[in-house]
Amino acid sequence: MIHALQARGIQVGFVARGGVLRHLAVEDESTTIAPLHHAPWAPWEVPAGAPPHQSWLAGDFLAAPMGPGPDGLHGLPANGDWLVVPAGSGTLRAVLEGAVLGATVVKELSVSDDHPFVYQRHLFIGGNGSLPVSNHAMIAVPNGARLSFSRKRWWETLAEPLETTGGRSKLVYPRRAEDAAEFPAADGGTVNLHRYPWGEAHEDFVAGVEDPASRLGWTAVVRPAEGDLVLSLRNPRALPLTMLWHSNGGRDYAPWNGRHRGCLGVEEGAVLHVLGLSSREDPDPLTAAGQPALVTLDPQGTVEVRHILGAIRWPSGQSVAGVMLDGDLLTVTGDWGAERKVPIRGGWLGLAADRTAAPLRPDWDL
Repeated sequence: MIHALQARGIQVGFVARGGVLRHLAVEDESTTIAPLHHAPWAPWEVPAGAPPHQSWLAGDFLAAPMGPGPDGLHGLPANGDWLVVPAGSGTLRAVLEGAVLGATVVKELSVSDDHPFVYQRHLFIGGNGSLPVSNHAMIAVPNGARLSFSRKRWWETLAEPLETTGGRSKLVYPRRAEDAAEFPAADGGTVNLHRYPWGEAHEDFVAGVEDPASRLGWTAVVRPAEGDLVLSLRNPRALPLTMLWHSNGGRDYAPWNGRHRGCLGVEEGAVLHVLGLSSREDPDPLTAAGQPALVTLDPQGTVEVRHILGAIRWPSGQSVAGVMLDGDLLTVTGDWGAERKVPIRGGWLGLAADRTAAPLRPDWDL
């Protein structure tokens, strides 16, 4: 069952199994933009023993913990059930059935008239310990894309390749590089992470570490053939990593079978273990720079993870040179002068909040 949420100019579809933001459709300049990726297989094609979420792999979901865990790859939020509960107009709220490190987890999606964004927040109420947390947005890029990012300190691969026997990974693992346009490839050359695709039949994962001076964390995915632009926005003080999953025909086993192509994961989070070299250092460079390596729960309170995902028309196809937030207006600028100004909830990500301020508290009761 798909639960619908809409406002003027935007429609969202939510599926409680796996807590999936399955559909996002934005009406902009008389065009419908539907940028989310859906895997090309039916549930019955997924082998027994595979992570449950592979049966409905699509859209965007919460990974907590991101990576392996006792409740399957990407944790109970990605593989379990959510209960949709009453919420106000323009809002969809769901509670995870089960706990994550003792925490109750609440998902909230909201939309506003004429805003081309879905505003997502996940609340961890109570609990003990720290864990890697990320959204897991998948963008459909069947005709290629141009990627731009807020300023990064460096880019880094996992400790081991994603695929070595049942498929192919084509970056060097582990490796760090400052220039995303020249990341080391396994064949001795380099690849440009500002482009998709950059290779044939490969499965790769690489993370960018945010500059601590960044005010707004952003990822822009321009789809020139579609004439649009997908935006992922976050507070870089809370989520310091942008992780790219390049899934482009690099897995030969079921259910992938070489047909999972044109999928770009844009995963924003706090996930130290994906940094194959940096995670071995003591102190790790995130912690040393005052950036959160993981999300730490509060046994007596609530911890929030916020993220904004949206799309706009971008017929020029230009790469994005900058994304600037000024009050309730977001300005996107292309590298050859294209510009769009769109409305946004300017204070929603908490960018102006003091680092030492008390955590945000929920404004509702369960």
